[in-house]
Amino acid sequence: MSDKNIKKEQEQEELQDNTANATTDEELNQADETAEEAASIETEEDDTAIQLAEMKDKFVRLMAEFENFRRRTAKERLELIKTANQDTMSELLPVLDDMERARQSMEATKDLDNMLQGLELVFHKLKHVTMQKGLKPMETKAGDAFDSELHEAVTQIPAPSEELKGKIVDVIEKGYTLNEKVIRFAKVVIGA
Repeated sequence: MSDKNIKKEQEQEELQDNTANATTDEELNQADETAEEAASIETEEDDTAIQLAEMKDKFVRLMAEFENFRRRTAKERLELIKTANQDTMSELLPVLDDMERARQSMEATKDLDNMLQGLELVFHKLKHVTMQKGLKPMETKAGDAFDSELHEAVTQIPAPSEELKGKIVDVIEKGYTLNEKVIRFAKVVIGA
């Protein structure tokens, strides 16, 4: 081979070596950058995993606390209902005692006026206790307009007069409200 050819080959080899070295340096730089990115991603993943674990722990604790709260309030509500009935029944016991005494008195005595007077006192006492608890009778009388929110029509009869058509002709059973809420509708007869 000639010197020119050898020089060309050497130049080409040097060029390839330089290109290879340049490529290797770039690759090394890229590899270093990739390693740094991977390390920062791993750190971020570790931080995210820790935050996720903390959030899961908070969530589990919150759910347990809510479940305890729900059970406690349900238990308190049942207890409140029981004690509300207990309070009402304790206030009605004296009336029940009076009724028992009145019954015994009726068997022993024949004085009708005294029996009626005693029953009137017991009735007054019962009425007083129920009114204290918020029970009120509805004021419904013949001639009032029928209101489906307060009255229950039991039957309909021909109206005795023109002005009673569509109105209450007779009250069969009183209605009652408890603290302004209807607990028993007044049973009425309506004129047709």
